[in-house]
Amino acid sequence: MLITTHPKLPMRNKSLTKEFYIAKLGFQDIGTADYDGYLMVKKDGVEIHFFEYKDLNPHENYGQVYFRTDDIDGLYHSFLENNTVIHPNGNLTTKPWVKKNFPY
Repeated sequence: MLITTHPKLPMRNKSLTKEFYIAKLGFQDIGTADYDGYLMVKKDGVEIHFFEYKDLNPHENYGQVYFRTDDIDGLYHSFLENNTVIHPNGNLTTKPWVKKNFPY
């Protein structure tokens, strides 16, 4: 049955998106070919695909992806080590609604 999903998200600029996900978030490029306007990255068991949408207005885009982690502190420190800018309203924390051992 189903075991995973790979979100496909819009990106305005492939080189900036690639730089951010690889250099700042620690993903790796997994594309076997460099397709114009398409990017595939992976980290641990998470794979994300991006398609180019140059006219995307970030203020009108409501797409979101939630990442679950079993080591929020390690993830947070890896971002800091890569000088990743974290939005001041989006500090990484364990939320009360997250089960300790989520079944998925």
